[in-house]
Amino acid sequence: MNDPARELTVLTLNLWNRAPPWEERLAVIRAGLAARAPDVVSLQEVISLPDVGFDQAAQIADGLGYEVAFAQSPTGEFILGNAVLSRFPIVERDVLILPQGGHDEGRCALFTRLQTPWGPLPFVATHLHWKLHHGHIRYAQVQALVDHLAGFVRAGDLPPVIAGDFNAEPDSDEIRFLRGYTGGRGPCVHFNDCWRAAGDGTAGYTFARRNPNAALSREPDRRIDYVFVGGPDEALRGVPLSCALCFEEPVDGVYASDHYGVVARIDV
Repeated sequence: MNDPARELTVLTLNLWNRAPPWEERLAVIRAGLAARAPDVVSLQEVISLPDVGFDQAAQIADGLGYEVAFAQSPTGEFILGNAVLSRFPIVERDVLILPQGGHDEGRCALFTRLQTPWGPLPFVATHLHWKLHHGHIRYAQVQALVDHLAGFVRAGDLPPVIAGDFNAEPDSDEIRFLRGYTGGRGPCVHFNDCWRAAGDGTAGYTFARRNPNAALSREPDRRIDYVFVGGPDEALRGVPLSCALCFEEPVDGVYASDHYGVVARIDV
């Protein structure tokens, strides 16, 4: 039986950068976080321009009790990146620039170590290449991420958590690799997909044309946002307890993003 005192709540959301109406969307996001009170949040498509007084992660976290870490992607017209919001102290951070596969679309992974009441937690926020035909690049990106994580995790750490926008469907090679279904002719790994383990049994689309912000792209409905945990480990830690969509409904006609979020409870 799980110990409620060891339950970690993780939320991930692609912010859709500063797409309008940002101020209204910001209010929806902040209200949703205040209501759900996740312990740790992974944000993608975050714009951080502190020199001109615009920092989306800081705006979202303001007054909600979170520490913030940010990592900027290496290229692009805007200063976009990933952020981690944590109710626990962020005691270490590291940034991995992900393989670009010959394209100019720069992506990164933000590695943090959080000092939780149950021990240090390695937590990764990431955002992979977005184009539908970039599966081969995403595959290289998850392999690089996992290799880097192996060197980041230390003895005594809790099972690592990876959360973000993977731009890949559950049956893609890149997600199958993370779930231990293929090693790509190399060693296999295994991370538990919280939605698959503890979702409601539906497809769990996080990018859906029902959301008018997503409908603009004319892309198919699909599940591309994930929370993964490296468990159960030898101590039987890292078990998803529940997983649900969040920010999937508009508030006064305003959707939080073009993505829906994912929120998971994990027994650590």
